[in-house]
Amino acid sequence: MLQRTLNLARPDDVYNAIVDAHKGLSDEQCRAFDARLILLLANHVGDEAAIREALAAARETLDKA
Repeated sequence: MLQRTLNLARPDDVYNAIVDAHKGLSDEQCRAFDARLILLLANHVGDEAAIREALAAARETLDKA
């Protein structure tokens, strides 16, 4: 099951690290970076059901926009 409540001790620091990792990258490089990061984290999670739930949840927020 997907963890939906905040599970990070320092979420702002994590957010800033993600933003900083994109600095100096082109749009194409940002998309490639995001894809690689997602695949690395999906592998770390290792739970296909949770990953599919996260995909659906992320898509749902875009469909509402």
